[in-house]
Amino acid sequence: MKNKKNKNTKVKQSGFSLIEILVVLLIIGLLSTLVAVNVLPSQDRARFEKAKADLAIMGNALEMYRLERFNYPNSELGLKALLRSEEDNYQNNLNTRGYIKSLPKDPWGNEYQYIIPGENGEYDLFSMGADGDVGGEGLNADIGNWNPEIE
Repeated sequence: MKNKKNKNTKVKQSGFSLIEILVVLLIIGLLSTLVAVNVLPSQDRARFEKAKADLAIMGNALEMYRLERFNYPNSELGLKALLRSEEDNYQNNLNTRGYIKSLPKDPWGNEYQYIIPGENGEYDLFSMGADGDVGGEGLNADIGNWNPEIE
């Protein structure tokens, strides 16, 4: 006898229903919202901490420069004086290797600022913050060597 299929028998298809897919998308959306809310403030804090670390490194390099040359670089030389020197100073034992390998940019892509004589000390070394302008509050506030938590 031949195996006949009944026309009334429904063929069961496998797959996901629309409701199941929507539930999974809802769960993924909720998880990504939780991650974004918790991670984005950490990114701002990390930028602030990187700026503080860069300022501390450049501040140490400025101190080494001062110890060897008995003064800080002038405004004309600026922070470029901390890089490898092209002068021939072997006769007087001055460092021609440089005090730092390269001048970093601040976490927002701007140059660090160096002013001598400074308004807050012998020199001011600072980042202008997220807005790239002097002053500001919060994320836009200047981060400088005059802030007590940097040293």
